[in-house]
Amino acid sequence: MSDTETVLGLSTAWYRSLYWRIAVGLVLFLALMLGAQGALFIYTSDRMAGSMPATNPRRLAILVASDLSSVLNTDPSVDIDAYVKDQYSNVLQPFVVLMTDGREVANHPAGIPGDVRDALRREMARGELPVRGRVFVPRRSQDSRAQDSRFQDGPGGPPPFQTGEFAAIFVGGDPVGTVAVLLGRPPMGMVVRELAPTMALVGGSVLIVGSALIALFVFGPARRRLKQLQEATVRFGAGDMTARAPDAGGDEVAALARSFNQMGDELASRAKALDASDNARRQLLADVSHELMTPLTAMRGYIETLTMKELDLDLATRERYLYIINEETHRLERIIGDLLDLARLEGGGGTMRREEVPVQAIFERVHSRHERELTERRITLAANISKGAETVQGDPDRLEQALQNLAANALRHTPDGGEIVMSADVVGGALRLRVRDSGEGIPAEHLPLIFDRFYKVDASRKAAGGSGLGLSIVRAIVERHGGTVSAHNEGGAVFDVLLPLSFSADSTQATR
Repeated sequence: MSDTETVLGLSTAWYRSLYWRIAVGLVLFLALMLGAQGALFIYTSDRMAGSMPATNPRRLAILVASDLSSVLNTDPSVDIDAYVKDQYSNVLQPFVVLMTDGREVANHPAGIPGDVRDALRREMARGELPVRGRVFVPRRSQDSRAQDSRFQDGPGGPPPFQTGEFAAIFVGGDPVGTVAVLLGRPPMGMVVRELAPTMALVGGSVLIVGSALIALFVFGPARRRLKQLQEATVRFGAGDMTARAPDAGGDEVAALARSFNQMGDELASRAKALDASDNARRQLLADVSHELMTPLTAMRGYIETLTMKELDLDLATRERYLYIINEETHRLERIIGDLLDLARLEGGGGTMRREEVPVQAIFERVHSRHERELTERRITLAANISKGAETVQGDPDRLEQALQNLAANALRHTPDGGEIVMSADVVGGALRLRVRDSGEGIPAEHLPLIFDRFYKVDASRKAAGGSGLGLSIVRAIVERHGGTVSAHNEGGAVFDVLLPLSFSADSTQATR
């Protein structure tokens, strides 16, 4: 049994195999045939034994003659022809009854040669018929002799042919007829005529019954399940991804059905994933178009206003319009840059460096980056590093980018005079980097969606020109480091980044 068969579920116990079932069915059919033949043989032997009340022609002749003598003595008017046919038609050994009054009766007329009857008639006409003995027929030509092997040379003289045994029929002590029984076995043709109908009936019945049983118990269930499998494949091919075939059982048909069902599950899963990917692509295109259109629309409006000759704009107004255009240009650059960065991270592009990165250094650079805004808004940014969490393995630039995005997100949602706390500790064998703000928190219904592209808890907010891609980039960076990121509420929004203590990067060089 190969590993592939085991994985695909194609392995079948031998006693459940369809081939073994067919083999066992054929063996049972042969056993049924042999049993029927044995029963037929016993029946035929019993019939033949019952049809031969005497073990040799002489005893048969004496038995029939004695029976007829008794009948005729009781009722001289009995119909000899009807009696013999009724009582002895099942006796396979041919014999003939010749009465002195000319009546002639044979249990099998076709089994008594005509020359035998003629010889017996001549003997009876001469009045030389003994009471008991053998019947002889004069020598015939060599050709006619060769045609009938039942005639054998008799002893002495001009050799006649010994034909059979005979016995006389007596009525009132006088011979009134004789019974002559042919020597040798019954003719084969007569035996066949007698037994052929019974043998043909029994043999045909056994064949029909055996074929029906094999079709019912061996091929019937297999055909039914193959039909169900065929219907499932037709439905699946027509687009019904839920079509499955019954896979109960342990034979090859069940293994084939299980393989089909497994294929159906995989194709349905892939089709579902493709649909989800297509929907995500469509949504991404819509989101990107919307996000890019916003600054482009603003820029176009202000530029058209500046180029209108009929408007007499003072210098301060023109500078304000140019400043807005410049800001929208930078915003457009940030969105495009974030999209390219996210595409590289999620697509596996670029590589990650593996270094021992001091956590304190990352926290300090985050503070320096946002120091001006922190001062203007009187927001406190605290940092706490627990023992054992002083360093983290990974790409220093990407890790700083993730913390910068989390800090920028916290700044957008922290009220003036509030507090942001960054901390690092070891939890459950992983390094946890946490960013907590003192803002309003994240509504519970939005928590599962905040890491999606362009998702904003409050779509009307445009604070700091956020693109809606920062948290998506954070998740992509963390996952490239083999970690996870999550969010919850604890007096404000809390973001937890869990990173493995040992980071295995795909290269030692960073690609930018």
